[in-house]
Amino acid sequence: MTCPICAKETYPKYRPFCSRRCADVDLGKWLTGSYAIADESELDEEGEGEGVDAPPSKTAPRPQ
Repeated sequence: MTCPICAKETYPKYRPFCSRRCADVDLGKWLTGSYAIADESELDEEGEGEGVDAPPSKTAPRPQ
């Protein structure tokens, strides 16, 4: 298994990451909203987002 952040071999203590640094990078992405799941109401019948330029997993949530 490789680290999802840097693609190096994983280390059992930090699995699925290779190091504490990569684990912290991933946590930072979650905390800043870099990882987001599209709301079903934003998807059209074909499963594509309306007005979304990037895939939902890479877009930040929109301010309300």
